[in-house]
Amino acid sequence: MTFATPRQVFSLFEADVRTRNRNAAERRFRLYGVIAITISMLALALLLFTVLDNGLGAFRQTFIEIKVPLDPARLDPSGTRDVEAMKKVTTIGYGKVIQAGLVATLAEAGIATDDSSVRDVFNLISKEAPAQLRNRVLANPDLIGTTIDFRAFASGRVDGYFKGRVSMASAELDSNISPAQLAIADEMKAKGLMGLHFNWDFILGPDASELRPEAAGLGVAIIGSAYMMLIVLVLSLPLGVAASIYLEEFAPTNRWTDLIEVNIANLAAVPSIVFGILGLAIFINFAGLPQSAPIVGGLVLTLMTLPTIIISTRASLKSVPPSIRDAALGVGASKMQTIFHHVLPLAMPGILTGTIIGLAQALGETAPLLLIGMVAFVRDFPASPPEGFFDPASALPVQVYNFTQRADPAFVERASGAIIVLLVFLLVMNAVAIILRRRFERRW
Repeated sequence: MTFATPRQVFSLFEADVRTRNRNAAERRFRLYGVIAITISMLALALLLFTVLDNGLGAFRQTFIEIKVPLDPARLDPSGTRDVEAMKKVTTIGYGKVIQAGLVATLAEAGIATDDSSVRDVFNLISKEAPAQLRNRVLANPDLIGTTIDFRAFASGRVDGYFKGRVSMASAELDSNISPAQLAIADEMKAKGLMGLHFNWDFILGPDASELRPEAAGLGVAIIGSAYMMLIVLVLSLPLGVAASIYLEEFAPTNRWTDLIEVNIANLAAVPSIVFGILGLAIFINFAGLPQSAPIVGGLVLTLMTLPTIIISTRASLKSVPPSIRDAALGVGASKMQTIFHHVLPLAMPGILTGTIIGLAQALGETAPLLLIGMVAFVRDFPASPPEGFFDPASALPVQVYNFTQRADPAFVERASGAIIVLLVFLLVMNAVAIILRRRFERRW
């Protein structure tokens, strides 16, 4: 005896088990994506908060406001106002002038000092102050004989005290500062002689020695990075675009072009330090170019950036519809006219975007620059191009590395501040890439 099995009835308005399982799997996948994005955003927020918290203080510095009488007998013994003769007066002489002005300023403000505390008070001022005053006087000898308002850096420990890095308890164990000196600093701040102000010298000034963290700046590094990016742009953009056009539009398909394409893809994945070794061997040891010069850094970064630009340019050329080429050829245009009058303008947004992204990647590279000697301490600004391309210089990522290798805690703040400047440059470059893409992009 057989029984007929009932037919299974399906409804469009009621989900079956398999549909419910599939929908649940999709919801779980969305949840996993949201969790992944949330974790990534939290990690990014933590990173940015840490950098900003440690580095924003570098843009504000503690300054001391004093009146300095420029004694002619000490600063210009010859009385001729001859700059060459005045250069014989060292920073020691200018330090004594600053010390005398500091004592007079404190007395005018009602802050008592004696002979034993004068040197302690003078040590509140950065060791960079005599050199700053000397440069100012040599630039304008007519200041001699007058009393000027002089704003000097406070020492790194005093600056750290007002920023919370140094305390009275830590000062008792520190040979570079004492609680008594910090008490004088508090009194000077109450009298308006000392305070935190925006520090343009951190952005525009040169680097300083390990004993003067308060005077360390990024000016040389910013100019060095700008020179290298200029070299990379001038060399990599025409070479990369020309190579891409040939490989995509003119080169025959054979084993040689296949080999070239594979090598280009492999070069894009090569670690950047390998390009540094290549630059050291070819540009410095073989060609004899100077170490720590923007020209060598620019050439090394050009080699590293070329594969990125070639790959992005070829992708942009491929994205142009074949109908554009067919239409141009159909009305009598030559192959060259088709490429340069129609295909290349339509691919330009992607080419510019890839170029800027490649430049941004090169701007943040450190390893290849360390191998070609750009880790050296450089205080003098490079000259204007083209001579400046061969002068010693630094770069922003290398400057960050230099700051982190120094012992004074104030350089940790300087390193984070340099990272903020570097991130600003990268954000600007990526914003420009987005704007160019949206501005020139054509839809079909």
